[in-house]
Formats: sequence, structure tokens, C-alpha cells
Amino acid sequence: MQTIVDTHPHIVSPDTERYPITPLRGKRSDWSADHSVTLEELIAAMDEAGIAKACLVHSSTTYGFNNAYVADAVALHPRRFTGVFSVDITAEDAPQRMREWYGKGCTGMRIYTRGSTIATPWLAVDDASYAPAWTCASDLGIPVVVNLHCDADGMRQMANVMERYPRVRLLVDHLGRPPLDDGAPYAAAADFWRMSRFPNFFLKMTPQAFKNVIKGHATTETAVKKLVAEFGADRLMFGSNYPATSGTLTELLGRVTSAIACLPGSDQDWILGGTARKVYPALAD
Repeated sequence: MQTIVDTHPHIVSPDTERYPITPLRGKRSDWSADHSVTLEELIAAMDEAGIAKACLVHSSTTYGFNNAYVADAVALHPRRFTGVFSVDITAEDAPQRMREWYGKGCTGMRIYTRGSTIATPWLAVDDASYAPAWTCASDLGIPVVVNLHCDADGMRQMANVMERYPRVRLLVDHLGRPPLDDGAPYAAAADFWRMSRFPNFFLKMTPQAFKNVIKGHATTETAVKKLVAEFGADRLMFGSNYPATSGTLTELLGRVTSAIACLPGSDQDWILGGTARKVYPALAD
């Protein structure tokens, strides 16, 4: 039986005394204020959708660098969840903070550079001064998630990181939003396809990704097949972005399973769970 793993759900607690609202850069995301879900609600949604395990992605736009709610959730359900924490990699104590959260069962890290509340990236992930954080991730085997766009600047930053720290598994949210408007064979994304030269470069397939990149002359089937041909299914993984992306978790999973239905069953298995269990050994059991 297929084990489905969601690599990108978020949770928010109603207990603001225990878990204060302290969003990164001072602006809270609309989804976290208006239609967030608790741990218990996520578990119910996962059970309904048939999702066995998940990587709980800390909400930077709710809690900044306080990962306590995700860490507490992992402590309650260590066989079902691992956590993806965030720390300020610009701070001198970044490696210490990373080791602390890693010790609490959060085996991945996310660097939130931009998003709905931050239009312009507030840091460049390849800045040489962040070497202690990247070295720590390499030493501990922590996969690092980035929400950079795969434009020229974003790919330059990611390529620099992968060249300096080849053991670090780098995961890109929402496929990195590559330029696929021209349609098959997607020549406009030539530089993006060349990122496949880095064996530890992974991409998250989310419903939001398909909404962002399947436009113009692109089609879901040709884009999905091209992604697998260039990167391999074992470097692609399902992520729901629930509840930040509208829809039930069952609906969000359905959008991705429908998109990859054109692939062989073995490739679908990698995308829906196999890749995640490879990248996050805590979920391998």
C-alpha cells in the first residue's frame, strides 16, 4: 500500500499565550489569521485524505523564529511527523539554535526569504557570512527548504550553495516557479533544467506550483513529464501547502495526483511519498 507523505502543511495554535504571534518582518499572513488549522485539525484532514505522514513546516509568517508549536506537535506524534524549523541564519548563534531545534525532532530547516508578506527577499542565501549555518546543516544532515524563485538570481544563489555544500539536500518550494509559458519542449527554462546537475537538488510539487507555472502554452502533462525526465521522480515530492492554499487537504492531494496520473506508477510512488522518506529519514519507518 502506498505511503503518502505531505512535505508542506502548516499548523497554527489558538493558544497565543503559549505560542505568541510574532511574524517574520512584523506582518502576519492572511491565511494564518483567517483560515489556519490546528494540529488536531490537520490530523483529521490527513486521515480523511489518506495521508500517512507529514513534514510540519513552521509558519514564519505566524511565529517568526519560534518553532515551539511544530516541535511540540512532533513530540506528541514522533512516528507520524517531523518538523521543518526556521532560524535567523544571519545571527551568530544560528548553529546553536539549529542544533536545539534538531534535538527536538525538527529534522529539516526552512529559509523563508520571500512570500505573501515579503515581496522582496530580505537575504541572499549564498552570502558568505552564513557559512556557519550551512556547515551545520551539512554536518547534521539537515535538508534545507528555500522558497526562492528559479530566476537568474535565485538559481545563482542555489548553485553557489550546492557547490560549496554538496552534501546538503536543498528543497525548493512550489517547483521554484520556472518559466514554462512557452510550452514543450520548454526551451525558455533551459537554465532551470541545468540545475539537475546537482544531485541533492529537490523540488516540491504543490497545487500552487501548477497554478503558477501551467499557463501560456504549457500543459500539465508535458510539464510533469519534462520535470521527471530532467530531474527524476526521486527528486520530486508532494507538498500541499495546506491550509495556505485554498481547498481541503483531500482536494489539494487530488490536484497533484491528477497532475501526475500521466506517469508510471513507480514514479507516482516516488512523488507521493518515496522521495520524502528518502530526504527525511525520520519518516522512513
